Amino acid sequence: MEIFAWGKHGGYGRATRVIGRELVRRGVEVSAVVPLRGNQRPVELLDGIHVFGFPPRAPWQAARLLGESNADIYHSQEPSFTTYLAQRVMPGRKHVVTLRDTHEWSDWLAELRHPSLNRWQVLANQLFEDNPLVQTAVRRADRVYCAAEFLRAKARRKYRLAATPELLPTPVPVPQQVHKAQRPTVCYLARWDRRKRPELFLALARSFPQIRFIAFGTSRDAEYERGLRARYAGLPNLELPGHVDQFASAAVASTLSESWILVNTSVREGLPNAFLEAAAHGCAILSGVDPDGFASRFGIKVEDDDFAAGLETLLQGNRWRSCGERAREHVRSTFELSAAIDRHLAIYNELLAGEPSPAGAVH
Repeated sequence: MEIFAWGKHGGYGRATRVIGRELVRRGVEVSAVVPLRGNQRPVELLDGIHVFGFPPRAPWQAARLLGESNADIYHSQEPSFTTYLAQRVMPGRKHVVTLRDTHEWSDWLAELRHPSLNRWQVLANQLFEDNPLVQTAVRRADRVYCAAEFLRAKARRKYRLAATPELLPTPVPVPQQVHKAQRPTVCYLARWDRRKRPELFLALARSFPQIRFIAFGTSRDAEYERGLRARYAGLPNLELPGHVDQFASAAVASTLSESWILVNTSVREGLPNAFLEAAAHGCAILSGVDPDGFASRFGIKVEDDDFAAGLETLLQGNRWRSCGERAREHVRSTFELSAAIDRHLAIYNELLAGEPSPAGAVH
C-alpha cells in the first residue's frame, strides 16, 4: 500500500517501514513494492529496504516488480490489488496478509462524507483496496492476521474466512523511561484530514489557555490546512510544528514523553499507530473512537464530541497518570518492538518449514 517516506506518512506505511527496517537488522533481505510518491525514484534504498515504485495510475505494473523481487514470502500490510498480483505472479511462494483497518460499507461511507481530498480519491482508494480480486486474494493467502483485536470478527465476516484471524501486533518501541512535563501538555498526532477533524483539537486550545497543546501533522488539502492555521495559529498555548519525520528526528518521541494526554478526534479509525506510540510513552488516551478499548481502558471515551469534559476529567486528581501507566504496560506486554518482530520471524519460519497454521489462523 505505502511506505513512510516521500510525502506519504500514514499508519500502514509506518508499520511497513518499521517492520522492514527491523527485519533488515535481523539479517533478512527485504523489498517493498509500493506506489510512487512525491520525488520517489523507481528504485530506492531506505533503511536497508529495497523500495520499488510503480505508477499509482498503473498498478498492474507492480506485477513485474513483484516477480523481480523474487521473495520467499510476500506480506501485505493491509490488502490491495498488489496482494492479488503477488499471488498471481508468484503462486509458489508464501503469502501473508495483515489486516490493519478492515473497511465495511459504513467505513467507506464515513470516508466519503469526510474525504482527505475529494470523493473521487476515496472511490479510487476503494477500487484499489477493496475490489473482488482483493477479497479473493485475502481468502487464498497462506496466513491472515489482524493488527487489532476488534478487527478479528469484522475481518472474518467481511472476507468470509473459515476461521477468525489471530492478532499480529504492530511493533512499537517502548522507551525505558519517560519524563512528563510539569505543565499540563496535550498532544495531537495525525494527519490534518477532514476525517480526523483536527479543528476539534485546535478549539480545545482556545478553551484551555492554561494547558500546552501541540498538534503535529499536515493536510493533503493545502487550502484546508491554511484555513485552520490562520484561525488558530495565534494562540500562545498552541504549537503547530507540522509534519516531523519520526525516522529522522526524535521530536515526536520527545513530545510524547512530555505529554500527559493524546487526543484523537477522528470519526473512525483502525487501531492508530499514534495510540500505540503515545501509550508506549505513558500518555492517557482521549478519543471519540475506542478501538480495542484504548480510550475506555486507558483514558476517556468521549461521548457526543464533548472533548472538553473528557479533558477536565483526566486532569482532575491527575487521573491521566494512572491511565497512562496502564497504557504503557499494555503496549510493553503486547506490542513491544523486539517481541513483535520475533513473532513475525516465527511465522515466516513456520511457513518456510511447511508447518501447519496455528489454531485460529487462516489458509
